[in-house]
Amino acid sequence: MTAINRGANKFYVGEDIKDPLAEITFVENGGGKIVVDHTFVSGDLRGKGMGGELLKEVVKYAREKNKKVLPLCPYAKGKMEKNPGFHDVLIEQK
Repeated sequence: MTAINRGANKFYVGEDIKDPLAEITFVENGGGKIVVDHTFVSGDLRGKGMGGELLKEVVKYAREKNKKVLPLCPYAKGKMEKNPGFHDVLIEQK
């Protein structure tokens, strides 16, 4: 298992927070919301489920902080909508 690190407004994989091998970024607002705005996985890690693992970290973080997730990133949105295990924190978009 690859180690997932926590940075300011992101979870990432790799030694360099500024040039990660994979990352998911988000913005927290005062309304109890975490807005996921970007997911990136390098070619070396693609197809190995790393994007899903990063998303799980955001969901875990949201649960710990009693917040909901608004996935604006198309990857995160699709994964969260398809996985009933994430629906407790998902803010559905109309």
